Amino acid sequence: MTETIVITGANRGIGLAMAEICQQRGDKVYALCRQSSSQLDSLGVNIIDKVDISTDAGIAIAKAALANTKIDLLINNAGILRNESLQDFNQHTITEQFNVNALAPLALTQSLLANFSAGSKIAFITSRMGSITDNGSGGRYGYRMSKAALNIGAMSLAKDLVDPQIAVGIYHPGYVQTDMVNATGETSNGDISTEVAAQRLLGLMSELTMEESGVFRHSNGEVLPW
Repeated sequence: MTETIVITGANRGIGLAMAEICQQRGDKVYALCRQSSSQLDSLGVNIIDKVDISTDAGIAIAKAALANTKIDLLINNAGILRNESLQDFNQHTITEQFNVNALAPLALTQSLLANFSAGSKIAFITSRMGSITDNGSGGRYGYRMSKAALNIGAMSLAKDLVDPQIAVGIYHPGYVQTDMVNATGETSNGDISTEVAAQRLLGLMSELTMEESGVFRHSNGEVLPW
């Protein structure tokens, strides 16, 4: 059955891979991004650009473009990674990550509530780096803190959307070969491709039920600790 799927950060990486898979299987895809890419342009999906979801103006553009569109699945994928340490502490980049990674996805979702109905789903692409239990190495203050904030926000949303029967999925994609990983200067560039991550994530989203709403999962299906 054809679904209407909205994906943020769809111009590259996991977002682009998910947009391509959804388009190929016949879904109606709305790809949100700040600026499109040649790869995204080639897919033939509905592109909504100039959307910076960390700004009121960007959210207004998205809301206007999606007016009267019933959304079956919203994938909050857009995010950024900066690298602070205790010795190299930067309040500006920490605040930037909070705005983009934690607040913006929830603000966009809230602005689109009228587009959902019973059976709709909302997915958040987060990170196990937001797990307090799983933090074994420290550092990355802004990214860890912003993803932990996103996780608790998504859980609150799952509770608030029980009555309208809208399920919320919270997903760690894995260590994926993306520009975000490469930009950190890591010696390893990820252990799975964007295509594999996208396939896994979309599979979990298709299986998401109200009983599973608010569960924090790895893309391999493992339930992750908070």
